[in-house]
Amino acid sequence: MANKRAPGHAETRDEWAAKIAALSEPGRTERQGKAPITVGRIMEAAFGLVETEGFDALTMRRVAAALQTGPASLYAHVRNKAELDELLISELCGRVPVPEPDPARATEQMLEICRSLRDEYLRYPGISRVALASAPNSLEALRLSEGMLTILLAAGVPPRPAAWAIDAAFLYVSAYCFEVSLRYRPDSGADQRVLDREAVAERYRMLPRDTFPSTVAHIEELTSGEGHERFEFTLTTLLGGLARGPIG
Repeated sequence: MANKRAPGHAETRDEWAAKIAALSEPGRTERQGKAPITVGRIMEAAFGLVETEGFDALTMRRVAAALQTGPASLYAHVRNKAELDELLISELCGRVPVPEPDPARATEQMLEICRSLRDEYLRYPGISRVALASAPNSLEALRLSEGMLTILLAAGVPPRPAAWAIDAAFLYVSAYCFEVSLRYRPDSGADQRVLDREAVAERYRMLPRDTFPSTVAHIEELTSGEGHERFEFTLTTLLGGLARGPIG
């Protein structure tokens, strides 16, 4: 009779013991406490995977495992891996601020956008490969393109050179970030280059001067550049060409 529940009283000792035992049942999931699968949670899990292991590690199966569910649960929200990739790139583009056009600072404003996009891509190694594979087609990517076009038009750059410059800038940012991702392992931080800078310079020094006079004479310049110096140089040169007067 001690185990019988009285009206209005808590569960019996046996009922309480059964609940405790259920906590240790293999494979048991408390569904009531499990957050529902959403596009936002799928993207969050995908970003976490790419940030720690690189883009090559991103699969629908790995994302499902991170969310403690099966791949089929994801397809109700994201059709396939290609759509997930596009959603991730769209999110990264959405994080990039676009300034109000200032013709006196057009080059710097363009660089600000490119730097911000670069930093987002580099946070998730290899993800810029998605951007390389297709033209900007999400609303957030088009927002960046619209902002850059407006900046260049306000600075007096004709429409066609402005459009081509934007395409070249997007392409370079994506390629630059993808190249960086090929050199380093995000999970270990190890440098994957076959030859580091000094090794390259040493090989240049071994070249016959009479066959490679310019290369041997300018080894320091050919192997120079710290941090993002070459990134800045390339985009500044591209945009500077527009300022001097585009062809066509």
